[in-house]
Amino acid sequence: MSEIKNKNTNDWEKQLFELLQKHSIKFLPFVPDAGHAGLIALSENSSVVRPVVLTTEEEGIAFSCGAWLGGQKSVLLMQSSGVGNCINMLSMLGNCNFPFVTLVTMRGEFGELNSWQIPMGQATQTCLESMSLIVHRVEKIDDILPVVDASLLHFLELSLSLGPAADISSSTDASSHQEEKQHRR
Repeated sequence: MSEIKNKNTNDWEKQLFELLQKHSIKFLPFVPDAGHAGLIALSENSSVVRPVVLTTEEEGIAFSCGAWLGGQKSVLLMQSSGVGNCINMLSMLGNCNFPFVTLVTMRGEFGELNSWQIPMGQATQTCLESMSLIVHRVEKIDDILPVVDASLLHFLELSLSLGPAADISSSTDASSHQEEKQHRR
C-alpha cells in the first residue's frame, strides 16, 4: 500500500491547485470523477482557473490543444478508463507537437472491487506508452508536487520538443482511487 493512501488528500490537493495557478493554468477540463472532486471544487470556486465539464475525455484533449493554440494552458482531469477512450486523440498530440498535461485517477489496480474497471486500469500505462508518452510513476505523496511542477515547467512553459512524456503518480483520493499524473509535451 502506498504512503499516499494514508494521507489526507485535502492538503496536497490545495497545494496542487496552487501549483496549477502558479503555472498559469486557466482551464481544468474534466469528465465528472470522484477522484478529482477536490480539484474540481477548488476550480469551481476560483476566479483564475475555470472548470470545463466534458461529455467525453477525448474532448478534453481537443480542448487542451485549442486552449494552447489560443495562448492559454489547461490540464485535463480524467479517470484511467478515459484513457482508453482517448487513444486516437493521444496519438495526434505527437503528430501536432502539442504540449499536453493530464491528471488521471487510477482504477482497476490491486484491490479494485469494480470488475469493470480492471481491464483498462491494467492497460493504462501501456496505452500511454504506446502513444509515445514516457511514463514516470510516483509512489510517495511528497513527490507529487515536485513531479507535477517539473512537468508543467517542461511541457507547458518551455514547450520542449524532445518528444512526448508522461509522469504517473500513484495516490488515493477520499473514495480510495489511485491517482496518476500524466504529462505530455
